[in-house]
Amino acid sequence: MDLLKQKIEEVLVASGIDFSVEADNETQRINIFIQDQELVEKFLPSLVKDLEHIVKLIAKNLKIDKVNIDVNNYKREREHIIVELAKAAARKVLLEKKEIILPPMNSYERRIVHVELATRPDVKTESIGEGSERHIVVKLF
Repeated sequence: MDLLKQKIEEVLVASGIDFSVEADNETQRINIFIQDQELVEKFLPSLVKDLEHIVKLIAKNLKIDKVNIDVNNYKREREHIIVELAKAAARKVLLEKKEIILPPMNSYERRIVHVELATRPDVKTESIGEGSERHIVVKLF
């Protein structure tokens, strides 16, 4: 992970971005913190996606199988929002006695919802749709 961190730092230095990088060997997690607030406010979701792609290419080249990347805690905060959305949807399904359709999500985000609601005996989840329109329906069990 140290070599991966070093390579990421080299790429970011070359980009001219003011940043810091933290690597956690135990969780295989790389946290990148970008200091330029204007850049972060305008481009954070695409920055996360693009940096994740670059880091995974570097990791593959270094023969590192799995690495998780987050930029300015975007993923951590998004995961929290998705968990809260799942809980709210379950409450609404129980209250209104009808299914709730959540907005389209990527496979990782859908998995968060499925895992969060899997322990509940009163609701069930189902992914439907294709491609970027794939979403979850929360139903009464």
